[in-house]
Amino acid sequence: MRDDEVPGWWQRLGLSGLVDVHVHFLPDSVMNAVWSYFDQAEEHYGVTWPVTYRTPMADRLATLEALGVRAFPALVYPHKPDMAAWLNSWAREFAAQTPGCVPSGTFYPEPGASQYVKEALELGTRIFKVHVQVGGYDPRDEELDAVWGQLAEAGVPVVVHCGSGPVPGRHTGPGPIGEVLRKHPRLTAVIAHLGMPEYAEHLALAETYPNVHLDTTMACTPFTEAMAPMPRDLLPRYAALQDRVVLGSDFPNIPYEYAVQLESLERLELGDEWLRAVCWENGVRLLGR
Repeated sequence: MRDDEVPGWWQRLGLSGLVDVHVHFLPDSVMNAVWSYFDQAEEHYGVTWPVTYRTPMADRLATLEALGVRAFPALVYPHKPDMAAWLNSWAREFAAQTPGCVPSGTFYPEPGASQYVKEALELGTRIFKVHVQVGGYDPRDEELDAVWGQLAEAGVPVVVHCGSGPVPGRHTGPGPIGEVLRKHPRLTAVIAHLGMPEYAEHLALAETYPNVHLDTTMACTPFTEAMAPMPRDLLPRYAALQDRVVLGSDFPNIPYEYAVQLESLERLELGDEWLRAVCWENGVRLLGR
């Protein structure tokens, strides 16, 4: 399937479009730094990673519109202190000017984190993103305890990259985030990338905690299967978790066309009802669209 076939794909499912919970828009200076990192992916990850949608921001937005992505966040995330509050402000302004974009936010273990998260919630932020691998921090850090509590109480989802793919970090894996969930069992955590490569362990967290979701970002695509294949014996468990698996793509930073993600999900053969829930219904509920 190619990108120009995507609208026909979701129309055949009887959908009004797609809801993608894992999309990145960043200030130009930050996005350019991200793209520069992917330029050196062979050094970092052992594979080349050409960014397919390395285009001006207006073109990227037009691409999402043409694909039929009706709702998405502009997920921002810091890699050092004193970035998060600024990124939150930028993301709110971007969402206010961008049809379909849901206000997003982020945080970092630093003094004042609970205060700027509180402010973001009061100003309408509806989803957060944390990247344990890029940030290099422990999600159990005491500076974040109040933040996790705020998000759990507010019922606002937080997309968490806590899996050890594409390379392990100091605090990746199901252990640290599992301890956060034990302390905050009502947290609406969205485990990015199905938690790859620790698929089974992160799936077990979703089976244990009723508000934990899994996003499909890059999962099951040929690119990812070559590095971290998803065990097919897990498929019945993903099928049973139909109401808490949600579409994610990592647009624009993917090394293939957007359509590949959808085609890869269809090839799991979990049925049209499952695809409708993943690609639309669950995302609508999470983002409040």
